[in-house]
Amino acid sequence: MSLMLKFDGFNIIDMTSPGIRSAPLEALEARVTFLEAALKAKQLELEALERQKDLEILELKSLLDKFQSVIPYHINQNNNTVYRKGETRRRRAQGISAEPLSEEGVRDSDEGLKAVDKSERSRELIKAAILDNDFMKNLEMTQIREIVDCMYPVEYAAGSLIIKEGDVGSIVYVMEEGRVEVSRENKYLSTLAPGKVFGELAILYNCKRTATIKAATDCKLWAIERQCFQTIMMRTGLIRQAEYTDFLKSVPIFKNLPEETLIKISDVLEETYYNEGDYIIRQGARGDTFFIISKGQVKVTIKQPNCLEEKFIRTLRKGDFFGEKALQGDDLRTANIIADDPDGVSCLVIDRETFNQLISGLDEIRTRYKDEAIDRKRLNEEFEGLRLSDLKALATLGVGGFGRVELVQIATDPTRSFALKQMKKSQIVETRQQQHIMSEKEIMGEANCDFIVKLYRTFKDRKYLYMLMESCLGGELWTILRDKGHFDDSTTRFYTACVIEAFDYLHSRNIIYRDLKPENLLLDITGYVKLVDFGFAKKLQHGRKTWTFCGTPEYVAPEVILNRGHDISADYWSLGVLMFELLTGTPPFTGADPMKTYNIILKGIDAIEFPRNITRNANVLIKKLCRDNPAERLGYQKGGISEIQKHKWFDGFNWEGLRARTLTPPITPKVRSVIDTSNFDDYPADSEGPPPDDLSGWDADF
Repeated sequence: MSLMLKFDGFNIIDMTSPGIRSAPLEALEARVTFLEAALKAKQLELEALERQKDLEILELKSLLDKFQSVIPYHINQNNNTVYRKGETRRRRAQGISAEPLSEEGVRDSDEGLKAVDKSERSRELIKAAILDNDFMKNLEMTQIREIVDCMYPVEYAAGSLIIKEGDVGSIVYVMEEGRVEVSRENKYLSTLAPGKVFGELAILYNCKRTATIKAATDCKLWAIERQCFQTIMMRTGLIRQAEYTDFLKSVPIFKNLPEETLIKISDVLEETYYNEGDYIIRQGARGDTFFIISKGQVKVTIKQPNCLEEKFIRTLRKGDFFGEKALQGDDLRTANIIADDPDGVSCLVIDRETFNQLISGLDEIRTRYKDEAIDRKRLNEEFEGLRLSDLKALATLGVGGFGRVELVQIATDPTRSFALKQMKKSQIVETRQQQHIMSEKEIMGEANCDFIVKLYRTFKDRKYLYMLMESCLGGELWTILRDKGHFDDSTTRFYTACVIEAFDYLHSRNIIYRDLKPENLLLDITGYVKLVDFGFAKKLQHGRKTWTFCGTPEYVAPEVILNRGHDISADYWSLGVLMFELLTGTPPFTGADPMKTYNIILKGIDAIEFPRNITRNANVLIKKLCRDNPAERLGYQKGGISEIQKHKWFDGFNWEGLRARTLTPPITPKVRSVIDTSNFDDYPADSEGPPPDDLSGWDADF
């Protein structure tokens, strides 16, 4: 019996039927060729339909986002939007910052790190719970041991509240005995048994609890405060960095390198363990790796020609090094190095390629800009005599964490307009952000770059601080992205290039920005993008890191989440995230709540599925920017930020035209006058009323 199949109008006949077997071979071959061509054509047609479908979904999502951004949504008592299943509404992302931690003396201080006695069983339970937690399992074992040491016991009777949804929290718990019930908005979610961590978001920064946790039975818990946790994280990082750089200084080929380069090298050293008797290096083998002994000892032996026995030369111990010639290109090993310690040997290891990427003319990057202090001073002098009472408020341009941004004019000059940022002093003090605000004023007051919004003057009164800045009436890049859904390669390239120019200016002065996102990119009237909101920016000492958790959840780098210390390389991570969001309309790392987002970030960029509309070169660049190891990120290595500018994705891009502002922007905003706010969303009046006075004097230099 012949099997007949139907495929889009073609009859495909069972090749085993008698009629087919007797047909001429040429006719069969022609039929097969015809069917292959038909299948290929159908495949191409389906692929085209799939691409069209992807584009339609993005367009519909964009339209939905636009409508949803002006429709009130159900907000729970923690001020978090509650999403119904399948919703992906884009709201303006809010930046988050922990209290700045004082780095002075932390390395040698035991303040706040009081060890609490506990049984071996309790220690093992706490350790197992941490290693079972999606976030905390990423910590280093030395940090986990200190956390276990410092956790203190707390007990709750059945029926009592341990965590209340909406309260501000600072403690993380591990449950040893009992059961707790988790609920959100009075709806039961789950029951937790012993050996579980909960409340971990609170050890990263000051935040409201997202759920209620109630003791179902009598409970015994172990707890640790955020301040203690962050001190452990910073101290272990600083101790390790100091120990590694001290090792490096004892090596002749490193001793003349600047401190910041040694710190960079110490960051990429990998600790490798060897059992007693293992050959770490074998004589005659080729190698490109350098070793420093961090624990244990090794023996050095040489095998002489015509001799079966290896001749013992010497023993090397902690702090000694070997294999340094491999970094300079001499890759033939001249001796055996054998682990010679019953407890094993640990070595810090770096390979030639990584070493060469870090040994670069870093000073060139810093001195490329001429000193613009004179131009900047002249600009500031124009506004020296201006008083707050000379300004007339016209409309609200934006609402932020500490207050509002108003469009204002000088009463005597109707030809210009400005943006006036107004911040509540009491709220700044309450969230301990004084240091960040003073840093913002200093950095913006000195910056003189076409890709950074200029600050002209600051004011203060009993309730508010004010910053008078240039107005960018083209609106937020976020608003345009929301309305369009996503940008094409060319448009994304222009806006990314504007950010790179701003980063080049900042990083050459060792300033880290830390809050890149479309909401902080404003279009001027010509369509060029400028970086605004420097509340998280910080000037770093050369080669040093900073430890405060701050940024926007979807954009923070892994080392910020894990409290490992971060520097300008964190900005390159966020640049990769921005590229992805501009090309797709959504950041690559998004979860239902901040902790889920952080856990997705810690899994890495390779776990993210890239949509088809991201081109191969864009895909490669994003992945080179979003490397888990900060030292491996493009922009941070030899050649600096110019390596990003030279990437294939930017082939043919007119960098000189961008800097000279002769390049035509992809989108030219419609701005009818100096007081036209039509490119900004409408904001309701402030319903909270004036804040209390703050006369503590912390802002004397503002």
